[in-house]
Amino acid sequence: MTPLLSALLAGLLVATMAFVGFGSLLIAKKLLERLLLGLVAFAAGALLGGAFFHLLPEAIELNAQALPIVLIGIIIFFILDSAFWIYHCHGGHQFHDHHKHGHASCSPGRPVGWLNLIGDAVHNITDGIVMGSAFLVNPALGWATTFAVALHEIPQEVGDFGILIHAGFAKKKALLLNGLVALTILIGIGGVFVAQEYVEGLTAYTLPFAAGGFIYMACTNLLSEIKEESSVKRRALQFVFFLLGIGLLWVTRES
Repeated sequence: MTPLLSALLAGLLVATMAFVGFGSLLIAKKLLERLLLGLVAFAAGALLGGAFFHLLPEAIELNAQALPIVLIGIIIFFILDSAFWIYHCHGGHQFHDHHKHGHASCSPGRPVGWLNLIGDAVHNITDGIVMGSAFLVNPALGWATTFAVALHEIPQEVGDFGILIHAGFAKKKALLLNGLVALTILIGIGGVFVAQEYVEGLTAYTLPFAAGGFIYMACTNLLSEIKEESSVKRRALQFVFFLLGIGLLWVTRES
C-alpha cells in the first residue's frame, strides 16, 4: 500500500471517532467518567510518547534545527487553541461536565454549535497534516502517530458532541455534522502529499511542528484535566495510565 493510501485509511479510521460522542450518550454517567478517567491520562502519555520517541527523533535526523520549529509549533497551537477558546465553553474540553451536554459556562444556542464545528474542522485539518507528514517518512511512524491522534480524539469527541446537543442540535443532526467535520482530516492529509511535490524537504519542517502540537495538546488539553482531580486515589490511577501511554509508545519506537 502506498504512503498516501495508508495515510487516507488512517484518516478514515480516526474520523470514525466522531461516533464515540454519540455512543457516550448510551453510557451511564458514572461509568463514562471512570472510562474517561484513565483514557484522558493514557492519551496524554501517548501524545508525549509519540512526540519524544517517534516524531522528534525523526525530525532531528531530518533537520538539525528542528527544536526551534517545535517551539513554533507549540506557539501556533496555543494561538489556534486560544482563538477557539470561547467556542469550547471558556475552559477547553471539560470531559466530565460535557456528558451533561454542556459546561456550566456555556450559553445554549446554535451559533456556539456551528462555531464549535468550525474550530473542530481546523483542528482536524491540523491532525491530518501531522499524520500525513508522518506517513511521508515511513509507515511505522505514520501508524504510531495515528494511534496517538486517535486516543486524543476519543475524549474530545465526547466533549464536542455534548456541546452540539447543548446548543440545541438534534442527536441525528449532531452526529451527521460531527461525522462530516471529522472527514476534514483528509484535507490535511491530502494537502501534505500535494505540498511535498512542490516543497523540498517538507517533512523536515512539518514533523517538528507536529511534535510541538502533540506536546501542547498533551500538556494543556489533557494533563490539565488530571490536575483538576481532587481524589488522591484517582489521581494515582491516572498517573499509572499516563505512564502506560508513554510506555506503549516507548516500546513501539524504532530501535
